[in-house]
Amino acid sequence: MENSYPDTHMKEQIIIRNARPSDFDAVLALDETGHIEGKQATWRRIFEHYVNCGDDDCHFLVSEINGKVVGFIVGEVRAWEFGSPPCGWVFALSVSPRNRKMGIGQRMFEEICTCLKHSGAATVRTMVEREDKLTLSFFRNQGLSSGRYVELEKS
Repeated sequence: MENSYPDTHMKEQIIIRNARPSDFDAVLALDETGHIEGKQATWRRIFEHYVNCGDDDCHFLVSEINGKVVGFIVGEVRAWEFGSPPCGWVFALSVSPRNRKMGIGQRMFEEICTCLKHSGAATVRTMVEREDKLTLSFFRNQGLSSGRYVELEKS
């Protein structure tokens, strides 16, 4: 899967495509979450599962401009968790700070929603930390709102 979108602001072409194993270092560099310790091992597991597995329910997309990866989004279809019908879950998203406000995140989100729909999902879900105003605002602007399930946790 590869789709191109002309960037009306800068006359550059934004390409959204399936991630490849060779994208590992670029994705690692874009991940601004958490501590550096363990991050490489975590991303290796994610790449093994989502990039190399060939499962039609797993989706790992990257966006690139001029051959450089500038963003990524990861999601999958999950089913029957606590009686939930199959739904799409987006659990990782990042766009290079230098390339934000170009619509890249929105285009990747639209593309992964299309992929998840083709995999049988009628609903898309994600979880966002309450204090992460940027990500929360992004997903709300994409039309996501509070769902029917409540996250509970225990330390």
